[in-house]
Amino acid sequence: MSAAPEQNSRPSHKRAVVFVVLLLVLLALLALALRWVAQPERMAGLLLDRIGAALGLQISASGASEYRLRGTPTLVLRDVVAREPGAATPVLRARRVYLSLPWSTIRARGRDLTVERIELDAPQIDLPALQHWQATRPPAEKRFPTLTAGLRISDGAIANDNWRVDRIHADLPSLYPDRPMQARLRGRYLDPPLAIPVDLAVAITRPQALIQSGVTGFAAHGRVTLERGDWRMPATLALSGPLRLGDDQLQVTPARLGMAAAYESGTTRLPFALGLHSPLVFDEATWTLAPAGVALRGRGATDTDPVPTLDAHGTLALGRRVSGQLDGVIAQWPQAWPALPPPIGQSRSPLPFALRYDGKPDFSDTAALRLRRDATVFDGRFRLPEVLAWTKAAASGSPLPPIDGTLSTPTLVISGATLEGVEIEFDDGQSPLL
Repeated sequence: MSAAPEQNSRPSHKRAVVFVVLLLVLLALLALALRWVAQPERMAGLLLDRIGAALGLQISASGASEYRLRGTPTLVLRDVVAREPGAATPVLRARRVYLSLPWSTIRARGRDLTVERIELDAPQIDLPALQHWQATRPPAEKRFPTLTAGLRISDGAIANDNWRVDRIHADLPSLYPDRPMQARLRGRYLDPPLAIPVDLAVAITRPQALIQSGVTGFAAHGRVTLERGDWRMPATLALSGPLRLGDDQLQVTPARLGMAAAYESGTTRLPFALGLHSPLVFDEATWTLAPAGVALRGRGATDTDPVPTLDAHGTLALGRRVSGQLDGVIAQWPQAWPALPPPIGQSRSPLPFALRYDGKPDFSDTAALRLRRDATVFDGRFRLPEVLAWTKAAASGSPLPPIDGTLSTPTLVISGATLEGVEIEFDDGQSPLL
């Protein structure tokens, strides 16, 4: 009778042994899994695969990685490269990427783009590669992410085929697709030999519109400097208007631009204030305003300021070359300009003008000017740097400006002699006929 219990206990003993063995195996597997997950590079690879699959990109990080899973997952990646599968040129390179994003975003595989914070150190974006990638994305996925704790960019760059922006620094406290956004942006636009450093505070009313070819309110205020060769033009500007971004085009229609600036070249410094109202388009490395309303005012003392008070309309284009066609009125002959002989100089009539220029951004090429006061008409050509130098030295230099053209007037008084039916030819020997 005593043998039966002993036989019945053997199956239970075997089951206990099997259970212990399975438990040990599971613990070993769990230890191996934890060891695998505890390696930042493996975890980073896992998350990058998930993020890359959601975005249609191959993302790698060859530098040391870090992560934190407690609370909101945080990932730090170094030496990051993101490209379309099979593409030779990466969309993005970055020395360091900091991502803080909730698990819900990771599990959503692109359906939810809520991110806590992004930090980018030395990011380099290739614009043609970015545009190509964007063109492959379904329209429904062209959405702005939500950044609840904002974005910081340090020492970034954007490269295009014929221009680039470098020294990019940006700070956004937060970013929501359908809420107004405020940011501080610094950078330098380069289209050699032209350089434009900027430091701006920017506001956009509806960020989502920027990637949906929609229109959003836009305003910017801050410092901008145009630099080219031996001249520069530092300015404080305020720009606002409805903004639209295209594939390779920026439009502000209409743009309202107010600027306090100074043209500086050698010992010449001409402070002025400029107001513009016009559609503004940036395309093919050229900023175009057409049709434009222009108001120019001097900022110096009335008796010494060579900048005229004028209002005009026409077209302006700034890029590798400057092109402009303006028709308008100069309110009065500036007192700083050489005095006109009577009776032209005694007239208080405004001076209608037509100005044409197509040349280098330093305005050293020939400009055409047609200027009229009452019945007196000047039709000629000049180079701005030479005329500016002449206005400074007119008292001790040549009494005639370095211009080429024709002046016709019914009456002219010179040294007490009255001349009638006067036509004067100017020839500086340098300005070619246009």
